[in-house]
Amino acid sequence: MSRQPLLDPNRSYTFSNYFELGFAVDDLVAEFGYSFERKFIDLPQYSGTLDRLSNLKQRIEEVLPYVDLENEATRREMLIAPIVTDLIHYSRAQLRIEYTIKVDNRLQGNFDYFLRTQTNLIVIEAKQADINRGFTQLAIEMIALDRWTDSTQTEILGAVTTGNVWQFGRLYRQTQRIEQAINLYRVTEELEIVVRILLTALIN
Repeated sequence: MSRQPLLDPNRSYTFSNYFELGFAVDDLVAEFGYSFERKFIDLPQYSGTLDRLSNLKQRIEEVLPYVDLENEATRREMLIAPIVTDLIHYSRAQLRIEYTIKVDNRLQGNFDYFLRTQTNLIVIEAKQADINRGFTQLAIEMIALDRWTDSTQTEILGAVTTGNVWQFGRLYRQTQRIEQAINLYRVTEELEIVVRILLTALIN
């Protein structure tokens, strides 16, 4: 049975529009020819030494009692940015913040954090601390990155975070399949796991 398309062919969409529209993620990625699955995923973790991890954890825990996490800018500055910038220390990744890309009128907008080594990684902040809609936006951004980059990278890892909760997605480029990891990781309790998963995507 054929179904009506979700997207208006005469309209332009940005990444943040997909967050606002609230489509079911599996229906939305199907519009772009991708399959979708939600599952528990044991993501690989970087096994090297993290010489700044305890310092990072201490810095975040020190400010948490004094900041209001209702504010998106606060979550970005105090919880997300310190983790992302520490990734550069270990991986020497190039970092672009609010990085604009346009594939076509349905795939365009800004990546909150775009990290690049031989591979590409995106981290987005879930607006309104809504991780479910945030993941829908992440899935679209991973599709855009898949279409936009000509690297030989076989899988694209993405992360969506409210600042204190992190969730991961994985896009398999060859089979055009997206997986949503059901597992959620809390910061700072599981900060080390978050950092090690992100680093694996950047360090081959």
